[in-house]
Amino acid sequence: MTEITMTEYFKSVKNRLPDEAYNVLKALFDDGKMNKEELSLTAKVKRAVLDHIIMQLYALGLVDVTSEGKSRICSLTKLGEEYLDLLKSAS
Repeated sequence: MTEITMTEYFKSVKNRLPDEAYNVLKALFDDGKMNKEELSLTAKVKRAVLDHIIMQLYALGLVDVTSEGKSRICSLTKLGEEYLDLLKSAS
């Protein structure tokens, strides 16, 4: 088994995530935490697709989801910020 660094791993994650995932991360970085409805509009991602993306980003530890009443509030984690920086430096 070949060992890879965390940086290499997260660079490869980009290839496995839907293209809209970057829009979601960027929206959370630029505008801060928001509910899924706001996030869908801000990131320009269909609501049905957004739920799938949020689950993937949450599993990777890039996004946190909390409950406030009936709303699910999404926010970028510190790891999510570092991942965005990695993507920007790779381009």
